[in-house]
Amino acid sequence: MIGPNPNELYPNPAIRSVAFIKNCVTNPNIIIGDYTYYDDPDDPENFEAHVEHLYDFLGDKLIIGKFCAIAKGITFIMNGANHRMASATTYPFNIMGAGFEKVTPQLSDLPFKGDTIVGNDVWIGQNVTVMPGVQIGDGAIIAANSVVTKNVGAYEIYGGNPARKIKDRFSKEITLCLKELAWWDFPNDKLSRNLEILCDTDLTLEKLQKIK
Repeated sequence: MIGPNPNELYPNPAIRSVAFIKNCVTNPNIIIGDYTYYDDPDDPENFEAHVEHLYDFLGDKLIIGKFCAIAKGITFIMNGANHRMASATTYPFNIMGAGFEKVTPQLSDLPFKGDTIVGNDVWIGQNVTVMPGVQIGDGAIIAANSVVTKNVGAYEIYGGNPARKIKDRFSKEITLCLKELAWWDFPNDKLSRNLEILCDTDLTLEKLQKIK
């Protein structure tokens, strides 16, 4: 086998700022793929603290694919942060207790955006906030300091607050080929055999088609 063991916390023991986060989360509603890492010089093992308002009674999930690179300062805001919006006030009286719980909202009264899903091979820059229910496609890049409020397509680059599409990374033909290849699912020997093509900065459709 070539490459680090995806079941180890630190892929490179000499670099303790990088952790494979599937090996340090405990919440069953946070699902992380192999080789996805969080980079934080202070506390990379504490990725779970960056997933806010994830409550069992709502049932939403954070799902992140394989080979994602997530920089420090990430915040995933989950559906539990939402307040009812159709009433005269959005104030959450019920959580204050002391009789205010008589106006506890029904789940149907609260905005619910569903699961937050990040695809495979996604690069998320520093200090990014991802809002509830957002889906980020395979191969996407999110610029530093962005607030992602809507879905991001595969191999698109987004940035800003709110984040907007900057450009596509590749032509439609290359993007389609990459999606069909799904290299993140390759067995280790096939991945190792094709690393030079996958890391070639002069990428062409012809080169991708040589992957076997």
